[in-house]
Amino acid sequence: MGKKTQSLKIRQMVLLAILTGVILVLQLTGFAIKLPFLGTSISLVLIPITLGAMILGPAAGAFLGFVFGAEVYIALGVLGMDPFTAYLFQQNPVATAGICLIKSTLAGFLSGLVFRLLRQRNRVAATFTAALVTPVVNTGIFVLGCLLISGTLSGFMQANNIGGSVVYFLLIGCAGFNFLFEAALNLILAPALGQLWHIAAHRFGTAD
Repeated sequence: MGKKTQSLKIRQMVLLAILTGVILVLQLTGFAIKLPFLGTSISLVLIPITLGAMILGPAAGAFLGFVFGAEVYIALGVLGMDPFTAYLFQQNPVATAGICLIKSTLAGFLSGLVFRLLRQRNRVAATFTAALVTPVVNTGIFVLGCLLISGTLSGFMQANNIGGSVVYFLLIGCAGFNFLFEAALNLILAPALGQLWHIAAHRFGTAD
């Protein structure tokens, strides 16, 4: 391995470490920003996940997504910082771990993969698509995973006197507003993400 290649790898590892730290801090901060429901809190961490996936590739995106999912599982579920996630953990810890880890890991991976596949044809389209893929996959897998344990969700709704169907609770109470916020924010910041990628592509060796 040449000195240039080794230096490049070190810079990429440093960037990955920085983005990991940003995710940890943003998610801890996000725990305090609650929606007016008993569902999930507003999350800003999809932005650094998307940025890392674009700059460093699908594998890095998957790693950053895994870090996010692990933090959610431990802080919100195991430590009980969120009533909804804590209830899911108490009733079904394995399924809860699977939902938390799989949704964000795949979101980061697929965002990076889509960007890599599309950037040669149209970098702007690739940037916006990658920015949208992250919240879509993250929320979509969350909803599908929760539907697989709908009985547990029904128990949570009954315990908290929440009316309506499980699907309504998931789409409106848990995921709907959060998804719209995350998707809108990612799309609004997509041009900035694209510019950051353009700069980092040369510095971190991701340019073609």
